[in-house]
Formats: sequence, C-alpha cells, structure tokens
Amino acid sequence: MPSKSPLPLLSNLYQHQPNPQNLRKPLLVLTTVISLSSSIALGTVANSSQAVAQEIEGCFMRNSSGKTLNLSQSVCGFLPEDLNPATSTAAKSGVFQAKIKRREANIPVIEVTFNGKQKFEMMVDSGASGTVITPAMAKALGVVAQGSVQAKTPNGEATFPIGRLTSIEAGGLAVKNVVVAISPSLDIGLLGQDFFGNKDVTIKQDVIEFRSRS
Repeated sequence: MPSKSPLPLLSNLYQHQPNPQNLRKPLLVLTTVISLSSSIALGTVANSSQAVAQEIEGCFMRNSSGKTLNLSQSVCGFLPEDLNPATSTAAKSGVFQAKIKRREANIPVIEVTFNGKQKFEMMVDSGASGTVITPAMAKALGVVAQGSVQAKTPNGEATFPIGRLTSIEAGGLAVKNVVVAISPSLDIGLLGQDFFGNKDVTIKQDVIEFRSRS
C-alpha cells in the first residue's frame, strides 16, 4: 500500500536546529590486545611483547574462551561514523552523500541510521522543520514520549508526542541529541531540517548531497 504523503503534514512542526559543534569529530583510534582475558582494549599500540597490531576497529574485549566482543558503542561511546574511513573523508571535505533508494510521491527516500545501529528508510522533505518517526520506529528505538507538540496538518492543527534520539546519521552526516515527533498517520518516517538545516541540500538523480556552508 503506498505511503501517505507527508508533504503538507508537518510543514511547520518545530524549530530544533542542530549545533555543528555537537557533531562528533572523526577519531583515529588504535586498539591493543592485552594478554589478559576479559580486558577492555583501548589506546595506541605500544612497543610491548604484550601488545599486537590492531585487528578490530574501535573498542573490544576478549573473554576467557577467546571470543571477541565489540564494545565500541555500548562501553566506549563510539558511533559507526567515528570508525568509518569513508565518513571521515566526507567530514573533512564537508560533502555528504546519501543514496536515494526510491521515491514516494516524488519525495526521495534514503536509509538513515538511528542511535548508531538501527536503520530505517526515511523521506527527505525540505518543507518539514522537524524530523518525524512512525510509532513502529519509536517502539523499535525505545523512544519514550517526553511531551507533545502542536503541528499544522491538512485537517488543521494536531498534537503529536515527542521524544529524543541519541543520534541520526545518513551519508556520513550525523547529528546528536535530536528531538523527534511521533506521527501515527505516517507509514514512513520524515527527515526534516533539524537534520540538514545548516547544510546546502542538492537532490540529484540517485543521491542527495548535503554540503557544508562556507
């Protein structure tokens, strides 16, 4: 069943512009494996008989059976974009590109990563000031309603619950601590200007380009 078009739905939702200073700078992290079972390894490789070259990006642990456990996000607080060389290159150039998977009602749809791990398809609409997610997304992401917001819809004003996400990332561009609305009338989420409002946006044939302003 075709998704409901969100174009006129939440065109004036709320203002929540991202702060560029909140964007995590790419980190170049080397990890070490210390010959102690169940030791968390993080730091620069040193000239020591107890350390070997990096095998895995980020922060990890080896248990007594030799199994490697990735702790980059849960313990060390790294997001995938911190450890992704392609993302680092995009951050340095100031140009971020997200592949267009398809179009819904002529609106481009891209894949977006939430809270550093869960991916959902989202429509990109420059007419929406705020990002909106579906109830199913809110449940999957564990978003708890922390208030409500008034928004204009084709049928007049409506009230929507709002919650908070740790991060939103697409094409290497990431913003953190984002307030989002939850709309039961949408079948697919809507990515608004609180994500890309401080970027120049160009919609091409197969990608959306987010370019940092000089």
